[in-house]
Amino acid sequence: MGEVIRFISKSELERARLIREARANYERVFPSAESGRDEASLLDGNGNQVSSDP
Repeated sequence: MGEVIRFISKSELERARLIREARANYERVFPSAESGRDEASLLDGNGNQVSSDP
């Protein structure tokens, strides 16, 4: 009963979508150090993907 429903205009939704898209594009062009480490940890010295399965 105490729920508050906030009105979000179309322009605000579009702005948020564009910001998310721009951040994703930026991250693709300039990957953060964290994402680079995650990807590097999945590769062995020869650039092959390493499996964590026994």
